[in-house]
Amino acid sequence: MKLACGHWGDGNATLFLIHGFAASRAAWDHLRPLLGSSVKVVAVDLPGHGQSDPCAALGRRGFDDTLAALARALDEQRVGPVHLLGYSQGARLALGLALEWPGRVRRLILESGTAGLTRSRDRKIRLQRDEALARDIERYGVKAFVERWESLPLFAGLRKLPRGLASSLRRGRLACSERGLASSLRSVGLGLQPNYWPRLASLRVPTLLLSGRRDVKFTAIARSMARELPMAWCRSFEGAWHAPHLETPAEFAEEVLAFLGAPSVPRFASEAVA
Repeated sequence: MKLACGHWGDGNATLFLIHGFAASRAAWDHLRPLLGSSVKVVAVDLPGHGQSDPCAALGRRGFDDTLAALARALDEQRVGPVHLLGYSQGARLALGLALEWPGRVRRLILESGTAGLTRSRDRKIRLQRDEALARDIERYGVKAFVERWESLPLFAGLRKLPRGLASSLRRGRLACSERGLASSLRSVGLGLQPNYWPRLASLRVPTLLLSGRRDVKFTAIARSMARELPMAWCRSFEGAWHAPHLETPAEFAEEVLAFLGAPSVPRFASEAVA
């Protein structure tokens, strides 16, 4: 499985971007003026999104195959370890990549992600919900899914975006295929992700965990993850929900660049973890 990638930016350090569910690498394009002069960006299309074909395998094998495809995409850059940033579903995969394919990540940034579900019962319930959603997408189409998706309280912040950015994001969601989205749910859904919580202490990579302060659930998850990670810092963005990179792009970019540019211990206004 080969993943489509786009490249932009003129900096020396490479920043590899992994988007969230029902998006594509174009979802990062609004950050070009904010990041492009400081880093060289490689933005990937996840399986079943953008120009990447759906994952051929389903279940846990699909999750593992996706991580392997991401690792190959990193290796193809031929620049050694890279900085890695993932959002939501992309954050879960970025964490898995850093853990399962060590040596490829220099610094890790996780936005609105999680280390997984800790109870088998919760994983089973999530698998059932994702399968039901996949069937609904196949039956009723992408447009009906997008309308339902955009109405979720989690994405309240996206309803306040500038018109141009909001329209661009919506066009990107509507460009997704029923097959691609359903395949993604069945191959890299949260219920299929391994429980990475017990392994966080072994991750020897400086890690920045980002969230929107109004997204109480994922801010709490970020703080819990930071307490388990050996080298971790948190930042929650005031007034933002699940997608700070879209809702507060200037602050988001500033935080990312400060983290990547710090020589060892980040010297920026991230929050200490009690």
